[in-house]
Amino acid sequence: MNYYNMWVNLKDSRRDVEWAGHVKAYLDHLKDQGKIEGWRLTRRKFGFGPAGLGEFNVCVWCKDLAQLDAAFSLVATRTGEVERLHAPVYAMVTDFVSGLTRDFPDPERVV
Repeated sequence: MNYYNMWVNLKDSRRDVEWAGHVKAYLDHLKDQGKIEGWRLTRRKFGFGPAGLGEFNVCVWCKDLAQLDAAFSLVATRTGEVERLHAPVYAMVTDFVSGLTRDFPDPERVV
């Protein structure tokens, strides 16, 4: 499994629940389209966490990089339903940082 992690802060933290609803609508749409396997939204607790990472973490998982690339290709069109759902998510965030990780050891790894 490949995990695309995004850390963000919100421009207006008073709109946190509204933003979470937008994230759900957007990522559920990608999942329904088979572009991702699943996702999770988490928030720092008691302010604990590295200063360089945002308060919120969105983790999206894909079975392989081809699936992730297909998701990126769809989102990059910036049109239709996917853009309607993506725009309010992106518009509300600042301080975006991302990373790509994988399960380890890899299933293909010969031990």
